[in-house]
Amino acid sequence: MKKIIVLITILAFNFNLKAQEINWMSLNKALELQKENPKKIMMDVYANWCGPCKLLDKETFHNKDVVAYVNEHFYAVKFNGEGNETINYKEHTFGNPNYDETRANSRNSAHEFADFMGISAYPTIAFLNEKGEFVIPLKGFYNPQQLEFYLKMLAEDKHIELTNQEKYNEYQQAFIPEFKS
Repeated sequence: MKKIIVLITILAFNFNLKAQEINWMSLNKALELQKENPKKIMMDVYANWCGPCKLLDKETFHNKDVVAYVNEHFYAVKFNGEGNETINYKEHTFGNPNYDETRANSRNSAHEFADFMGISAYPTIAFLNEKGEFVIPLKGFYNPQQLEFYLKMLAEDKHIELTNQEKYNEYQQAFIPEFKS
């Protein structure tokens, strides 16, 4: 009987861990899915050597509220800004011709797509609209409540209405975070 209880506990714990993960995919896959089911893209641009990137992943991207919201409203993309993945975007192919495999876990050359997007700092959370067009970059670490503000603003297209600093400030002051730490 004890073995059954232990087994059930382990299975429940493993299921709970699995249920609290963002459904990460490649940018190529997200852009392909947009063709049939238009949805915004949240792209985590990271580097293997980046400490704040690892903290963002651990503290924010594993938060159950962030996980649930991102999985419902966005295609979530993990993109190594210094990796060697081939990106097909708007009829162009981007790679990293200067990538050095021996430096995979240390500073490497910037990926052409990161340069194209103007991303020069890690981590950066880049958002693309339903047409795959770049909307906004968020540079640096964001905790769950800080990220919630932008996730909801972008998912609800509020950013389109915020045409000046005054409107943005009003929206920000009225925003009440709901995500737990």
